[in-house]
Amino acid sequence: MRNLRTVARTPRQAARTAVLDPDGAVFLLRSDNVEVGVHWTMPGGGLEAGESPAEGARRELWEETGWTDLEPGPLLCTWEHDFTWHGIPVRQHEHIFLGRGPGRGPVGDVSAVHTADKILGWRWWTPADLADENGDALWPPQLPQLLDSVREVWLGGAGSPAPVQPVDLGYVPNSTRPAGR
Repeated sequence: MRNLRTVARTPRQAARTAVLDPDGAVFLLRSDNVEVGVHWTMPGGGLEAGESPAEGARRELWEETGWTDLEPGPLLCTWEHDFTWHGIPVRQHEHIFLGRGPGRGPVGDVSAVHTADKILGWRWWTPADLADENGDALWPPQLPQLLDSVREVWLGGAGSPAPVQPVDLGYVPNSTRPAGR
């Protein structure tokens, strides 16, 4: 494996949505990548020209799940990481938003998008699933702790959820695996 630190990386902007069901489980997509291998991440991807992160998160959520009735909510975090996208080494800066929705699978035919983006599957992950030290890799690796910090205020009680203070994780190398995971 070549040293990824010496590869020139193209900047790429992206946005994702961490959709939580009423019980606090998060919807994740299973992907495979040269640098990380099999990993799980939220619906999302690269921004189109002139698109804001919130607009990109909404479009990507619709494209990858078929859910036209859900909207990204507040910003949960930002982070940067390196990976190869369709043969191009990129340094991706991501905005991850929170969302709420029912525990359901993708609707409609999203197979073409899943094939193009190398999405291998999907599932709802409970807080216990996320805490499993033997689980597959997550993007970002800090996802369990991020969701633990907001799950109650974002889902708790009737009415509007409490405000969320976004976190900037900075650059996260692919080899980083937080303690407890």
